[in-house]
Amino acid sequence: MGKKLVWYLEYEININRPGLLGDISSLLGMLSINIITINGVDRGRRGLLILSSKERIQRLEPILRTMETIRLIKLREPTLRDRLAVRHGRYIQRDEEDKRTFRFVRDEIGLLVDFMSEIFKEEGHKLIGIRGMPRVGKTESLVAASVSANKRWIFISSTLLKQTIRDKLIEGEYDTESVFLIDGAVSLKRGNERHWSLIREIMQLPAIKVVEHPDLFVQKGEYSLRDFDYIIELRNNQDEEITYEMVNKQNTFFGFDF
Repeated sequence: MGKKLVWYLEYEININRPGLLGDISSLLGMLSINIITINGVDRGRRGLLILSSKERIQRLEPILRTMETIRLIKLREPTLRDRLAVRHGRYIQRDEEDKRTFRFVRDEIGLLVDFMSEIFKEEGHKLIGIRGMPRVGKTESLVAASVSANKRWIFISSTLLKQTIRDKLIEGEYDTESVFLIDGAVSLKRGNERHWSLIREIMQLPAIKVVEHPDLFVQKGEYSLRDFDYIIELRNNQDEEITYEMVNKQNTFFGFDF
C-alpha cells in the first residue's frame, strides 16, 4: 500500500439512527483507515480527519456513496478551513464570490485567532486585510494570533495604545519571522513619504503583513485589494454594516480626521 496521508471526510446524515457513527468507524477500521479527529461541522453533518493511503480512499469512496443513511459531501486532502471546522465544530463563513474573504463575528474570536495563527505559520509573503468597526477586537486578535504562532509582532502604524507612525525599523526588526501590523487609516492620513517608503520596503520582505482597514489603505493608490491574499471581516453580529464613519471619529480623537 502507498504512503498514508491525512484526508478530510464529511458526510450528511440522512437517517440518524443509533449506531450510525459506529458503522462508519467499523467500515474505516476494516479498511485500516485511522480516525484522527471527528466533530460535527454543521447541522446534520459530521467531519472527520482520517489517515489513509490513496488506494484505500479510492476503495472507501464508492462504499460510502452506496450507504442510504448518509450522503457523502467531501473526501479530499484537508484545507485549512476543513481542519479548523473539525477542531472548532463549525465552518468559517466564506464569501461566495470572493473566495479570499472570510467572515467572523465577535463570538468567534477564538476561531478567528486560530485561523490567523495558522496563516501566520506559513512561510513567505502573505498580505492580509482585516475590516471591522472600532473596538470589535481586530488588533487584539492579531496580537493573540501572533503569540499563538510564536511570531513577533511589529506595529508600523497603529492606535492601539497610542498613535504609532513609524518611518524606519531598527536592526533586528527586519525579520521574516515577524508579523508587520499596519493601520490603513493612520497610514493614509498621517503617513509621510518616509513612512510609505518603509511600507514599500516591508512589502518586499518574505513575511506576513496585516493591514487594518484595507479599503482606506489602498486609497493611497500604490496597492489594490487584488494584492491581498486574504480579507477578513470581523463584526459584532452578523447584521452589522462595516462603515468608516466611526473610524473617522475614532481617529479624530487621536488628533486628526479625514
